[in-house]
Amino acid sequence: MLNYIWLALVILAVAIGGWNNRLGDVTAGAFDGAKTAVTIALGLIGIMALWLGVMRLAERAGLIQQIARGLRPVMRRLFPDVPPEHPAMGSMLMNMAANMLGLGNAATPLGLRAMRDLERLNPRPGVASNAMCTFLAINTASVQLIPATAIALLASAGSTRPTAIVGTALLATLCAATVAITSAKILEKLPYFRLPPFGAEVDDSGRDEATPEPATGIIDPGYSDTDNVIAVEPRGWKRILPFLLTLFFLGLFVRLVFPNWFGFSADPNAATQNAFVRSVNTLSILAIPFLLSFFPVYAATRGIKVYEEFVEGAKEGFGVILKIIPFLVTMLVAISMFKGAGGIDLLTRLLTPVLTPLQFPPDLLPLALMRPLSGSATLAILTDIIHRLGPDNIVSLMAATIYGSTETTFYVAAVYFGSVAVKQTRHAIPAGLLGDLAGVIASVIICRAVF
Repeated sequence: MLNYIWLALVILAVAIGGWNNRLGDVTAGAFDGAKTAVTIALGLIGIMALWLGVMRLAERAGLIQQIARGLRPVMRRLFPDVPPEHPAMGSMLMNMAANMLGLGNAATPLGLRAMRDLERLNPRPGVASNAMCTFLAINTASVQLIPATAIALLASAGSTRPTAIVGTALLATLCAATVAITSAKILEKLPYFRLPPFGAEVDDSGRDEATPEPATGIIDPGYSDTDNVIAVEPRGWKRILPFLLTLFFLGLFVRLVFPNWFGFSADPNAATQNAFVRSVNTLSILAIPFLLSFFPVYAATRGIKVYEEFVEGAKEGFGVILKIIPFLVTMLVAISMFKGAGGIDLLTRLLTPVLTPLQFPPDLLPLALMRPLSGSATLAILTDIIHRLGPDNIVSLMAATIYGSTETTFYVAAVYFGSVAVKQTRHAIPAGLLGDLAGVIASVIICRAVF
């Protein structure tokens, strides 16, 4: 599927660019896309090393397995092919939690770690497993409690109620997630996307040479309850250290959400927000400091050499990023060429007569078409809509809701699948795009009903 999409983007970029006399922009877009891809990948190295180090501490201390065990019923329904207490379960849960809180700098490294764990279960190197496709669909649905970026744009433009989109974005993103997950489960059963039986011919070009192909048709879980767990049960006062740290952060949470209780003045930016919005914003602020302190403390109380294990985990980040770069360059080059040729403008003109009778605002078309391709370009379009129509205009609120309830599907696919050298993405892209489409439609309908 990704082969056809990539080839179509390149051919259409050249054809449209030639017709519009914009081949120079197509060429510039190709070079800009390549530079942007490398810049993004290099920028991820430090963050990737940080979170892989933290996740290694959690895994060695047995915390990841405990998290996965607690949510086993839900995760087993979503990922029936993954052993209930495999590290992939914990990694995926941590990624979903980071996405919900809007912690993008933590969500991506945790998601890459989850893909690596899922690859350990994959008997067909180079071919996306059902669990990988479902996980990507969940990520492209981009479930968020608070669309912080969209709210910030509305507030900076002078909106009288910038947090009004919290409810609409949450409902829209839940619709997107439901459609994306349902599509992934349905598409994986269709003959075109169904996994080939063991022994059938697969594309050797997608195989990681360092990963041997299983000799049998049985999936090796690659993990048991005792693997990678060297922790010992804490004794004495060590038992209460994680509990005391949790109480400390709970106190900080209450102090930030209800500053008046402690005699502090409220933040002017939060004065007009209700308790729910303040609570979610505070969770976003405290989440990363809590994780960065809780995991090392928890591991240390169980006899883990935290410094040494953190370094070992951080080392893995560099190898993951090096794998991503070729895939990211390939995808961003095609997308930038298509944008430079004027492909989005052409699609907008073609679709406007069709969607206008359906009461879909034409101003939203460029944003909806660009959203799966480029996050930065979508942000620029959203900014333009807000400043051109006004921050409290219903179309601006629809645009902000779309931005907060959808994701850059092609970028996510390139990064996540590139990290494990998967080239046959099967139904992951269609499921993600259907989720994006559902998010866009739901955003328009919900905003019309609410505003």
